[in-house]
Amino acid sequence: MKLTNQCILLTGGTSGIGLALLHALHQRGNRLVVVGRNEKRMAELQASYPDVRFLQYNLSSSADVADLILTMQREHNNCSVLINNAGVQYNYMLGDDSESQSRIVSEVQTNLTAIIQLCDALLPTLKLQPEAAIINVTSGLGLSPKRSAPVYCATKAGLQVFSKALRYQLEGSSVQVVDVVLPLVDTPMTVRRTRSSKISPDQVAYELIRGVERGQAVIDVGKVKLFRLIHRLSPGLADRMLKNG
Repeated sequence: MKLTNQCILLTGGTSGIGLALLHALHQRGNRLVVVGRNEKRMAELQASYPDVRFLQYNLSSSADVADLILTMQREHNNCSVLINNAGVQYNYMLGDDSESQSRIVSEVQTNLTAIIQLCDALLPTLKLQPEAAIINVTSGLGLSPKRSAPVYCATKAGLQVFSKALRYQLEGSSVQVVDVVLPLVDTPMTVRRTRSSKISPDQVAYELIRGVERGQAVIDVGKVKLFRLIHRLSPGLADRMLKNG
């Protein structure tokens, strides 16, 4: 489907990859509903994007997710694209961190549960559109995990499997289900990582839009193309490559 003149719900759209998607999709004439947590940041962006609707919700809160769903159902019943981009990653050792219980809940709720709930709630609307898409942003860490972020990696692997199963359920419908698999991207989440190993959010936005418009079910962005080949030929080597990443 063409990502032009669509009504799009974009989560995590105020920084990093989400901000690059906001800019690229707005330039293409789409009508955007953008979800973020930072009220000040959204107010700043509103000045540059006066025709975009910004909604302040925290997807780690089940109450916020429920309210977002009601807002979309009542006020945006022409939504044709759902981009599940919001995500959180914490690096910690299980059993050795006083905050691990709250971090586990936050990661699973934001990275997996909220996404599944949004898909379930918006599917009746999406199915009514001539063309529609659910675009889930996942990670190469869903193929091979790293030691320091077991819960994050588990949620991304779970989201990849969920995307495939949902695609099976929607065969023959107007709804395209897309899994966008990312390498290391230069975002606030990865600010402490070596810059030379990262790709830009703008490259992600470009490859995502191009892949969706080509009808790709799985979009391997940047170095993930090579990594998937390595993973297929030598899973052990692939695991070692990311283990201490």
